[in-house]
Amino acid sequence: MRIIRGKYGRRRFDVPTNITARPTTDFARENIFNVIENLTDLEGARALDLFAGTGAVSFEFLSRECASVTAVEKAATQYNFIVKVARMLDDDNIRVVRGDVFKFLATVATPYDIVFADPPYLLENFAEIPGKILDSKAVAPGTLVIVEHNKDHDFSGLPGFLERRTYGSVNFSLFRVPEP
Repeated sequence: MRIIRGKYGRRRFDVPTNITARPTTDFARENIFNVIENLTDLEGARALDLFAGTGAVSFEFLSRECASVTAVEKAATQYNFIVKVARMLDDDNIRVVRGDVFKFLATVATPYDIVFADPPYLLENFAEIPGKILDSKAVAPGTLVIVEHNKDHDFSGLPGFLERRTYGSVNFSLFRVPEP
């Protein structure tokens, strides 16, 4: 895993061979972060990374000066890897939560400035994820939400939809939570 840019840019970490996550490619991650940085200021922002996997997105947020990052990951191998990298970076601005994303969304009380979700493409209720995020207390008016998905999903009918970006086989739907 490579952190692309920022204070930890070009740092590499060996991902365990038994990891079950499908990490966002460097190409797609670099491009979507260019889009994110054109839509919002990352410096000082509070970011939430759902289905964090290897933590590549979380560490990219940290590297680009987000004030705090919360990474939610259920799988033990991925969770332990994120914790290990956070210790290696010696950065106190990341909080790693081992747990179910849906339970986290049901109990979160404080909104974030940016929410990124990269759920497993074959997750049974995949199509419900953007709506669950947009209906949760993890967001407030102005929150930027990015959901990674395959070409089979179209979320353009949801409130706050901004655009869809495609990089190879990776698709991102972007939302800005509207004012009530």
